[in-house]
Amino acid sequence: MTTTVKKSLNPLSPKDRMKVPRQLMPEQDGCVRARNFEEVNLGYSPELAQQEARRCLECAKPRCTDNCPVGIDVKDFVQKIVIGDFLGAAAKVREANVLPAITGRVCPQEDQCEGKCLLSKKVKPLGIGYLERFVADYEQRVGTQFVAKVEPTGRKVAIVGSGPSGLTVAGDLIQKGHKVRVFEALHEIGGVLVYGIPEFRLPKQIVREQIEYMRAMGVEFETDVVVGRTVTIDELLGEEGYDAVYIGTGAGLPQFMNIPGEHLNGVYSANEFLTRVNLMKAYKFPAYDEPMLDLRGRDVAVIGGGNTALDAIRSALRLGARKAYVIYRRSHAEMPARAEEVHHARQERIDFQMLTAPLEFLSDGKGWLTAARCVRMELGEPDASGRRRPVPKLGSQFDLPLSVAIIAIGTSANPIVQSTTPGLETNKRGYIQASEETQRTTRKAVFAGGDIVTGSATVILAMGAGRRAAKSIDEYLTTGNW
Repeated sequence: MTTTVKKSLNPLSPKDRMKVPRQLMPEQDGCVRARNFEEVNLGYSPELAQQEARRCLECAKPRCTDNCPVGIDVKDFVQKIVIGDFLGAAAKVREANVLPAITGRVCPQEDQCEGKCLLSKKVKPLGIGYLERFVADYEQRVGTQFVAKVEPTGRKVAIVGSGPSGLTVAGDLIQKGHKVRVFEALHEIGGVLVYGIPEFRLPKQIVREQIEYMRAMGVEFETDVVVGRTVTIDELLGEEGYDAVYIGTGAGLPQFMNIPGEHLNGVYSANEFLTRVNLMKAYKFPAYDEPMLDLRGRDVAVIGGGNTALDAIRSALRLGARKAYVIYRRSHAEMPARAEEVHHARQERIDFQMLTAPLEFLSDGKGWLTAARCVRMELGEPDASGRRRPVPKLGSQFDLPLSVAIIAIGTSANPIVQSTTPGLETNKRGYIQASEETQRTTRKAVFAGGDIVTGSATVILAMGAGRRAAKSIDEYLTTGNW
């Protein structure tokens, strides 16, 4: 028996591919974009995309796919870009990912697919995220998205939450023939994709286009439904006639520092701040007037070092802040934010106050914030997270004048669904207990995944949980076994 070896269609030899530099993503100039909400990264042209795709080594055992939480066949879709079959590449990505235009923009590829790229042993890894975004945008621009028709099974699934996890479950299950309805508490579909990620990183129109594609697939959406209040899980499984429920409500309860002055006017949680910017359209000022966020000429700081912190402070800068600070108690090396986002923030002249922590917020005597009393830190021994623990430096206190402070130190689980669902067990932090492999909870026919199970994580990890859940739900609906 002979084995047929697929001939490479790449015009470059493996040796020559190593000589091609990674193609830079065109972007707005830092000083210009610091005062507008237009997208920072401008996207590849077809020529840039093909040039970047030719760098792929076409590994026999692609570790990039193995390290993708949703299992995209990277090698195959990249090969299609090489030969100019951009729609074929988009279709290949959609086999595993119903939100490619979104993940191509916000997924931390450096920690996932690109982190395992063989090229990175000697040169920069393949720009897999940039290529994914390119084919998704090309598909949308050409307008030839293919929607398959599937024989209905007669089974109904309710999905609680329209964030990346819930949308992934919906997209996978609708392709299995199940009837799917997504319930969203807010007035717009998309969850964190619309209220948490700013326009300059993920334009709302991109999310809406992905949602419309899912509507075309047959997914139904209902807004302004707070499951646990408007309707309970018991009612969905009972009188509403659903055969299974997936909970993907995220972790949207903000955490605070519990220091003096956090009650002052001008102190926000990152959740509230970004919701006002995004969902309440402060980013369209003055067409939409959100007076609490008129930051023109004001000094603003965010406390925290993650992607949410950078989203908030870069938004504040665009809303007119005179000075925009990041206050982070560790060094740059420990920052959890994506390197690209930190780089962009530096280009926009955000002031990073590293190894610094606020001790209290100071008032003008009338309830308004005027400054943050801070202390300089130094790194000691590693803590439970593996990062070196920051400890205060004696005699290093100082006051930083501020009009607005944004707390971005993490979130926790909103208890509404859990507290109204008998038999649904949670852990000591309030997150729903679910199998890591199947996303099944302690309540029959109820599945859960994403941040409501793991705590705050990334969009792509939530989507990975959604894919596992969809497979498990389909098995349950098909076999009846729990």
